[in-house]
Amino acid sequence: MKTQTENLCSLAKQLNLSGIGTIVDKLLMDAQQEQSSYLDFALKLLNTEIEHRNSQNLLRRLKVAKLPAGNDLDNWQHNRQNGLSKQQLAQLRECVWLDQNFNIILMGPSGTGKTLIAAGLCLDAVKKGYKAMFRTMEQLNYILKMKDITKSAANELNTILKANLVVIDDIMMFPVEKKQAVALFNLINHLHQNASMIVTTNKSPDEWATMLDDEVLATAILDRILYNCEIVKLSGKSFRIDNRKTIF
Repeated sequence: MKTQTENLCSLAKQLNLSGIGTIVDKLLMDAQQEQSSYLDFALKLLNTEIEHRNSQNLLRRLKVAKLPAGNDLDNWQHNRQNGLSKQQLAQLRECVWLDQNFNIILMGPSGTGKTLIAAGLCLDAVKKGYKAMFRTMEQLNYILKMKDITKSAANELNTILKANLVVIDDIMMFPVEKKQAVALFNLINHLHQNASMIVTTNKSPDEWATMLDDEVLATAILDRILYNCEIVKLSGKSFRIDNRKTIF
């Protein structure tokens, strides 16, 4: 015959209360030691389940985000002079702009922190409960190229279309084929006013037409990104060069 504790675990499992079911023994022991009231114990059960679900949801969002390593802006060197002040970065990290479908363009030479800032803001958005994802232009090109061929690419694109924030890293670093350029426009046109975008680039807007080999298409893409957009021009020495490692 099942004990009352086993029955409680079984009921929690049936109700998909996995957070409670795994540590119900500990919760009961704590309640006995603390001589908790029925109300306090019930509240602890529910809070335990909510914390568990929030933790699992965060892990799922992080998995979808596919963030690069070293993306926590808490470790950002605020003494770096790169064109973005500590106050400006703090304001961006509040993520209020996400509710306004605002876009951010991080523009500057290689090594000035574009990718780190973009990934860090994406991480902040994920922690605040937003559906956010980080993709390089190369990854995005592959998804757009394969969306009608493989189910995985089609599912990936569908996930991007439902995101609150999409980071496109190193956009226009390399020339884009005509078919992918049109697909990129369609993607940005959909995200326009439905989600926020963070775009990192080391190319000026004038150079986008060269990368796309189509001035009209480049203008149309920029028109949608620049609507409700903050352009952050980063400068300074390359962080990688200044902190390069040597064998000796």
